[in-house]
Amino acid sequence: MKAIKFNQFALAAASVLVMSCSDFLEPESISTFDSNYIYSNVDDARKGVNAVYSHFGQDAFRSRLSNNMAGNTDIEHQSGWTSTGDRYQIWDLNALESNRDLEIVWTYAYRAIRDANISIEGLRASGKLESEDPVEARTMSHLLGEAVTLKAYWYSILAFYFGDVPYVNEAPVAGADFNLPKEDRNVILSGVIQDMIEVEEGMMWADETPYGIEQVTREYTLGMIARLALQRGGYYVNPDLSQSRASDYLEYYQIAKDYSAKLIALKDRELPTDYRQVFLNQNKFISPVNSEVLFEVPFALGNGDVAWNIGITVEGGPTAAHSFGSGNNYMAIPPTYYFSFDTLDVRRDVTCALYKINTSFEKEFINNRTNIAQGKWSRHFLENPPGASSAKGTGINWPMMRYADVLLMYAEAENELNGPTAEAQEQLKRVRRRAFNSSLWSEKVDGYVSEVSGSKEDFFQAIVDERAWEFGGEMIRKYELIRWGNYSEKMDETVEGLKKMADDAFYGTGTLPDYMYWKIADNGDFVILNPNTKVVAPPDDTWNQVPFLLSMHDETLTYSEWITKDWANYIDGPNPGVVRYIFPIPASAIANSQGTLTNDGYGF
Repeated sequence: MKAIKFNQFALAAASVLVMSCSDFLEPESISTFDSNYIYSNVDDARKGVNAVYSHFGQDAFRSRLSNNMAGNTDIEHQSGWTSTGDRYQIWDLNALESNRDLEIVWTYAYRAIRDANISIEGLRASGKLESEDPVEARTMSHLLGEAVTLKAYWYSILAFYFGDVPYVNEAPVAGADFNLPKEDRNVILSGVIQDMIEVEEGMMWADETPYGIEQVTREYTLGMIARLALQRGGYYVNPDLSQSRASDYLEYYQIAKDYSAKLIALKDRELPTDYRQVFLNQNKFISPVNSEVLFEVPFALGNGDVAWNIGITVEGGPTAAHSFGSGNNYMAIPPTYYFSFDTLDVRRDVTCALYKINTSFEKEFINNRTNIAQGKWSRHFLENPPGASSAKGTGINWPMMRYADVLLMYAEAENELNGPTAEAQEQLKRVRRRAFNSSLWSEKVDGYVSEVSGSKEDFFQAIVDERAWEFGGEMIRKYELIRWGNYSEKMDETVEGLKKMADDAFYGTGTLPDYMYWKIADNGDFVILNPNTKVVAPPDDTWNQVPFLLSMHDETLTYSEWITKDWANYIDGPNPGVVRYIFPIPASAIANSQGTLTNDGYGF
């Protein structure tokens, strides 16, 4: 399914409900009559809730939050020190109040929250939640759940990027004071979690709705309760740049366990056996229900930046021999992540692409030997080429949550509460079974899980690793490292690992490939001779030689600067060992708050 109409309705609804505004918290209000009318019937209420979705179509989400701003972890990275541009400031953790990217995210987050509040109030005031028509009542209850869950998503993002922020729970009305002060991020997260808990039972499953996984359904809401509960129960950085977690954190691990378990009990499904197909479905505009993806943002054709700034590089343009257009990859995969995989894990070669598509529409080894691409998406996977000069706007949907995530959240929460119980081990096994051929399950699944289940800490570290291997390129790692409290530690491990690989390649002491050898086989396949090991020389001269790990050594500086600088502020920032991932509130928002908001703390 491709939700073109869904996006069009969303934009149409947005034009009705979203008025121009000079302040993110004080838009022009719609009249009581308009709100009462919109939420008096199912069709118009649907359009009203669609207004909340419309903000996914803005750059705030489609290029920034979905992938661009969520990088620089141990599995996805970009150099921020090479420029003073807005996105580079964010990658280098030194963004200014004037940063336009942050202003866009802040603005559209609060516009989405505003529209969600309008829908929530309109639906609750309509009387239709108690309609005598059971279909009408259930549909309206489901719409309420959608609005509540979308609001929770945006507050989760605001808490990750700005810490304590204004907590707006009312729709705009004339004369109201919307210059609200900051609220504690734990109060906000507790509030939106409780809101979702109160509405989830009134929601529909994806197989009961017309747009399936291209809209918020009960599956996603249950998963979001678990995800935000782990965020609420996790670590966060304080204004003094110390790191802590709330004393009641175990209560939220219990919520995460309960609601992931509820989804598993009520709507369990086998993980699709073909890991690659999960992502090919998005590239092919296939959105199956009761399968892996619980919710994906439904970009219309002509919208969305998947396979433009994330995915396998495609070199296009008007002189290219193909009509797939151009796309590149902002978030490269470091070799430490590539080589962390078991060589028999099928997820590695789906996630990590060592090739690009050139203008002749042929596969070719990646340009920068360490610029491994996100392999899950590419415009050359599209069935209908979008045009030689095309770039943005592929229409490829972006996955917001997968069922494997729910299984691993259950395993993590259960382990935190009770240790690596049989139930926790089984959910980890379910995810690993898909990663290996069934003939290897005894060793790679059962044996591995038994080995890492000796203690609570060992099992937790296994969850940290498994989530990296399972979700590489899906840009959720940053949020996990934040809540685990090990962000700086993992960055330091990455840098030290890269240095060791560079040293081993330079001094000839390692077993990993200092060079890689590749060619196009007679059948047209792109083949790498030694993706896993060092080879002294290729068997014949048909192979192309490229420096791989050896390219990370620098004759003058010892190590390539991207090793020593890309993660530097994540390791030795204002408080070494704690990542200052919080950004300043945009200057425009501070000015519009009339003195209510300030950027205090965090070293700003």
